[in-house]
Amino acid sequence: MTPQQYGPLIGIGIALVIILLRNQKPRPLRIQYMWVAPVLVALGIGFGLWGMSQAPGAGHAAFGPGAWAILAGGVILGAAAGYQRGRMTTIERTPEGGLQAQASPLGIILIVALIASRSLLRPWLETHAGAWHLNALAVQDAFLLFAAAMVIVQRVEMVIRARRILAGKPDDHVEAAPAV
Repeated sequence: MTPQQYGPLIGIGIALVIILLRNQKPRPLRIQYMWVAPVLVALGIGFGLWGMSQAPGAGHAAFGPGAWAILAGGVILGAAAGYQRGRMTTIERTPEGGLQAQASPLGIILIVALIASRSLLRPWLETHAGAWHLNALAVQDAFLLFAAAMVIVQRVEMVIRARRILAGKPDDHVEAAPAV
């Protein structure tokens, strides 16, 4: 690995430590603002995909069926990961009637693993994509679509669960602790 490849990995490691320390205690959950992150992520990734196609010298040929399958796979896997991550988030009702949420460390590690794998796979894809008959740009775009689908589906799952809890219904994703 080159020193340029270590930089993002060091940043990811530092961010992981900060995020894990920050998520040790529950934080207030405001469902009225849960739409903001998916919109910002969708806009950011949408502009990123558009910007990559507008870069000088970027021969962005039309995607074939294989490339579309790679993109669809990224979205489907991202949606599945987002659903799991949303399920792993603990949501509790406070005595004041509000909600608190605590992200699972496993869900955070999933995001970090995605970013790290994207950084580590980039050099390999650049050299081996042709031999495997892969569209390297489609694989890179699939990673971005994976992240977008994960954030969007996670928030949708959390909103559904939060509304159910506010309505007084039990949360199906949390098992009751056995009585001692």
